[in-house]
Amino acid sequence: QVQVVESGGGSVQAGGSLKLSCAASGYIFGSCGMGWFRQAPGKERELVSGLSKDGTTTYANSVKGRFTISQDNAKNTLYLQMNALKTEDTAVYYCAVDTEPTCVVRYWGQGTQVTVSS
Repeated sequence: QVQVVESGGGSVQAGGSLKLSCAASGYIFGSCGMGWFRQAPGKERELVSGLSKDGTTTYANSVKGRFTISQDNAKNTLYLQMNALKTEDTAVYYCAVDTEPTCVVRYWGQGTQVTVSS
């Protein structure tokens, strides 16, 4: 059974940094795409950053140059390093992994809250 567990959220002042972790198990880690999404109160869930199985990264324009997505295959963990945080980055952050064999079945974590204060 696929399990996805995020950690690393918290409260930080604007300009600060946080690193989110996403531990995934129950499937072949990295065999399909993975990514981070976020949802702020009253807003739709949006893609923050994605990592394809060939290593291609994508970022929302709002986070380019500030956030970095990475993976550690030995630990079956996806990361999101967030620097220069802004108040508008406040949201619940979700990790999502797509699973083999077709890479169309997606599993979500429970989310981790990130709050950025001014």
